[in-house]
Amino acid sequence: MVQDFVIFAHTDIAMVKKLLDREPALANAFMDWGGGDWESGLGAAAHMGNREMASLLLERGARMDIFCATMMGQLEAVKAFLRLQPKLIDAKGPHGFSLHFHAQLAGPDADRMVDYLQSVKKVELKPNPFLNMKKGGDKK
Repeated sequence: MVQDFVIFAHTDIAMVKKLLDREPALANAFMDWGGGDWESGLGAAAHMGNREMASLLLERGARMDIFCATMMGQLEAVKAFLRLQPKLIDAKGPHGFSLHFHAQLAGPDADRMVDYLQSVKKVELKPNPFLNMKKGGDKK
């Protein structure tokens, strides 16, 4: 059930709602894809730039992390995370996606988030395959 939930959390909000209604604890469940690649529904939504899904999961009790805060454009939260734990600038989320990767998906806040992260640690930004996948809001 966790594997299905995490897969659906990338894009299928109706199925995620059904699964959460059936098993609310899924909001904080993680799937181990192997090799240290752990992913939650929130992690799936975050690396896809799926703000609607992330908002639903947060409303249903998912615990905010720095990757979701970055994708959601919550600059002050990201700054607080990095003040408390500076090494998070090098952290890798599900599938090895960086904070800078997530920042590119921050919709209208993407430029501001990328600029901040680049001021903390400059990295080469590679093209983000999840940009422009969906019109009208979730992705820049």
